[in-house]
Parts: sequence; C-alpha cells; structure tokens
Amino acid sequence: MRLVIIIPLCVIVLFSYAAAYDPLDPNGNITIKWDVMSWTPDGYVAVVTMSNFQMFRHIPNPGWTLGWSWAKKEVIWTMVGAQTTEQGDCSKFKGNVPHCCKKTPTVVDLLPGVPYNQQYSNCCKGGVVSAWGQDPSSAVSAFQVSVGQAGTSNKTVKLPKNFTLLAPGPGYTCGPAKVVPSTVFLTQDKRRKTQALMTWNVTCTYSQFLARKNPSCCVSLSSFYNETITPCPTCACGCQNKKNCVKSDSKFLNTPGAHTPKRDNDPLLQCTHHMCPIRVHWHVKLNYKDYWRVKIAITNFNYRMNYTLWTLAVQHPNLNNITQVFSFDYRPILPYVSINDTGMFYGMKFYNDLLMEAGPSGNVQSEVLLRKDQDTFTFKQGWAFPRKVYFNGEECMLPPPDTYPFLPNAAPVKLLNLTSLIFFLILLLVA
Repeated sequence: MRLVIIIPLCVIVLFSYAAAYDPLDPNGNITIKWDVMSWTPDGYVAVVTMSNFQMFRHIPNPGWTLGWSWAKKEVIWTMVGAQTTEQGDCSKFKGNVPHCCKKTPTVVDLLPGVPYNQQYSNCCKGGVVSAWGQDPSSAVSAFQVSVGQAGTSNKTVKLPKNFTLLAPGPGYTCGPAKVVPSTVFLTQDKRRKTQALMTWNVTCTYSQFLARKNPSCCVSLSSFYNETITPCPTCACGCQNKKNCVKSDSKFLNTPGAHTPKRDNDPLLQCTHHMCPIRVHWHVKLNYKDYWRVKIAITNFNYRMNYTLWTLAVQHPNLNNITQVFSFDYRPILPYVSINDTGMFYGMKFYNDLLMEAGPSGNVQSEVLLRKDQDTFTFKQGWAFPRKVYFNGEECMLPPPDTYPFLPNAAPVKLLNLTSLIFFLILLLVA
C-alpha cells in the first residue's frame, strides 16, 4: 500500500522538476535579487535586480510583469525605475499616500524616455530583457522600492511570498525567497567595499509545457541531392487559428488596424498547413571537398508581431567545426563542457535583428559554412539535419525522421557503368 502511494508521488515530483529543465540550457533561469540598502522609520529601501541567465531565451515586448504577496501589512511608499499597475485602497492613510497598498502588488517596467528623476540603472526598457548569451549587459533589469510597515531589522523583516513572473506570457515558475549572503558593492574608485544590509533571492525557471499546449514554430528541410522538400508537419502548432487565418492575398490586410497588436497577443496568422507563427527552413546547399554549406531561413507568418532580438538555437554534431557564418551573429553554447554541438544564431544589430511581420519583408536568412570531419561526416540517415531547433527559446517541431530528404539510390549509376563497360568491350572485340 505504501508503494502504491509513494511511487505516484515520486513520479509527480520528478515530472515537476523535469518540466522546467532544458537540456540545451540546463542552468538557465531568471534570478530576482532583493538588496536591502537602508532602513527607514517604518521599513526599508531595497534594490530589486532581475537577471536573465538564460542563454537563448529573452523577454520580448511587452515585457515582464512581476508579482508577489506581502507577508504582513507592507505598503510601497515610492518606486524608482518601475511602477505597480494598481494603487489599491490607501484610504486609511492621511497626508502622504503610498504608491501601492495592495496585498499582492503587480510591478511593470517603465517605458523609455521617462524623466530622469524616475529612472534607475538598467530600468526603463519597457520590460524587454536580452538573453544572457546574446547580450549580457542588456540581460538585467532593476528598480528601487521603498517599503513601509515592514520591520526595521533583519529579524523583523518578513520575506515576500508567492512570486509570479510573466515574461510576457505564462511559463515561469518561481520558487520561494531565500536569504543569501549580502551582496558586496565596490565604490567608484574601487578602493572600498560596501554591502547590502540584507539580501534574498528568488529563482524562476521556464517550462514550455506550462506556456502553451502546442509549439510556436516548426522546421522544414531540403537538400541539393534530393528534389523533395520536407515541409513542416500538418497542424504542427495546432489548428485552433485555422478559422481566423488570412490568405496572403486577402484584401483584409489593407484595412486600417489589421496589423495592430492586440492586448491579449492574439495572433493574425497567414493560412498555412502547419499554422505556425514561425517556420525555420534548413537547406543543405552545397558539398565541397573539405566543407559543406547550409542555408537557414526564418519566416514570420504572424501579421501582428515583429520579433525583436530574436534568437535561433540549433543542435547539430558539426557545429563544433563552424568556419564562417554569413548575415547572422553566432556563438557556441556549451551546456556540457565535453560536448560542443549547440550554437545560437541571432541578428546583427541594426541590420537584421528585427524580424518583420508576415509579408515580403517577414524573413531573415543566412548561410553557414562548416568544415568536414571525415570520421563523422555523412549525408546518410539525416545526419546533415539538426537534432533540435529553438526559436526565441521555444522548441520547434521537426518533421518525422522517415520523411527527411534521403540520398538517391546509387544502383542505377553502377548498372549504367557496367553496361558502358560491356559495350566498350564489344566495340573493342569488333575492332
């Protein structure tokens, strides 16, 4: 009886951890750090720093939304670099009115261009945060908060609970706040160290299963040695939007407001058999003696979405021998030090780091030159095609392996050579 109870519990626990584990980015997470910098008559002033340690998953527009529950009856007196979406009921306060009196505040980043007295370092980007592998300097967002009715010492302060993070949609699960050693700061002359009065961390991990039921991108394949193009699987991203899709030549696309994004991020997709917002096409283009060339094309089928700071992560055994990448920036990702088979492609700044909405300009493409390793290189059994593909941190659906472009049968060529040899021998005998 005990085994009957224990085994399902173990499975649930293991699944819950596995759901937020990405084999290509095993250490990827978003860490939210609270540093108490000073005490006030009824609370403290803290700096909240959000660091995105995910290698190829960034926080796109409309940005992050952070929430939590206060442990006691805390209020937010002021905020710099961010704001809460609601003030709540502050009717019991006379004179100075707090910025927020809600038990469960919801905080968002400020937009660019706010006055300087409302800005804080690494703030005011509309909640957009880069991936760590793409730009570590822009993978941080921070704000300052003054908390009242919270206690004025390390022993009386109670840590907030029930943290939630939308970035911008669901998918992140945040653990409990944990007190850690106080953060150490260096002065500008780097001759003196100071430290926070108290520090606690919150770690949030991402699960694609929690974010959505279906994938958000798919992969199609082709090669120079086979005329067959392997398309994305039918309904690869689900066909829920099949009734609301728009044909590429529809007059509806010319109406005002058709391309305006909705508050709920409801897409307007071009009608396709796969019904995916993004398609990644991998084409084996050329084969040289010591090298081979691949063309990568990313197509946007969403008329209401421009993808800024997009990333493409690919797992392939020959990525350990990349010679040159055209039109994209590239950096290897080493989730496991002994295996170098994963890399991240992303757009060049001010050139193609913006993937436009569906239409004539809704695509970006590049070519990759790879050096052959004669011990492992082959075109047989789909070796030339990627094992996994991620767009903006979301795993794309690959076609079934038995549909991959295959090498042509060599038997007719050998038969032709044998026939030519026999015909040549007959001519020689006759002569």
